[in-house]
Amino acid sequence: MSEEKNTKVKVEDEVKELHQSQPPPQPEPQLSNMETHAHHLHHAPGKKWKHYFYEFLMLFLAVFCGFLAENLREHSIEHKRAKVFAASMIDELAADTTDLRAYVKYMTYASNNVDTLLQLLSANKPNEIPSGKLYWYGLWGGAPRSFVPNDATLQQMKSSGSLRYFTNKSVSQHVAQYDLLCRKMKTFEESDMILYTEVRKKRAEIFEFKYNVAANSIFQSNTVTPDYKRIDSFILINPPLLTYDKTIFNEYIELVRSRFLNRKVTSADTLLVHARDLISELRKEYHLE
Repeated sequence: MSEEKNTKVKVEDEVKELHQSQPPPQPEPQLSNMETHAHHLHHAPGKKWKHYFYEFLMLFLAVFCGFLAENLREHSIEHKRAKVFAASMIDELAADTTDLRAYVKYMTYASNNVDTLLQLLSANKPNEIPSGKLYWYGLWGGAPRSFVPNDATLQQMKSSGSLRYFTNKSVSQHVAQYDLLCRKMKTFEESDMILYTEVRKKRAEIFEFKYNVAANSIFQSNTVTPDYKRIDSFILINPPLLTYDKTIFNEYIELVRSRFLNRKVTSADTLLVHARDLISELRKEYHLE
């Protein structure tokens, strides 16, 4: 009995030892549950493709509206800057028109007197013309007058790239045209200055300085309206000339003709018209008075 009991205990111990040596059972993977869960996530209520498209659309509209707002803000700022530049340019153009009117008036008078001198010398020898007439009309061959535009604002806008603020095509074209005409006139004035110096040198060989000064003072004292009575009185004096040499007179006349005073008048008059047009365009575009 005791032996059977021992045998039974021994068997139970071996079985127990066998169970302990075996690894614990692993849980079976629940693939079907996971797949089902993922499937439910993908097709969760309210999360269809329309929902994602709607979210994308809202985000796109938010970014787009922000871009539009920034663009409008920049446009507003640039328009205000353009208005400031326009007001400054109008002031300078107004000064230009004043200068150009005076220029046109003076150079027209000078050109007419030069034409009279050319007619006199074309029909007569120098010694056949009263010296008073030669002094008065000959004086204008060396008429000194130049135009310098008041273009500080325009030059500032050109150098800084601010001309882009003038978005109106007509305004931009008028500004460009005025700038071009100013540069052409400047070139003309620079070339004329060389001739002007030569004219004055040749004039000094013909006319005595003190009588030139006397004739010039008559004009300077009556710049608004010529005092024809004083002019006639001076002409009748018939001041003496330094020479009646026809060759010297001919050289003088050719130099005077080369100045093309009538072309200077035409250029200034054209510039004056464009200045007025540009003022009108700027006032209209930016509501400036």
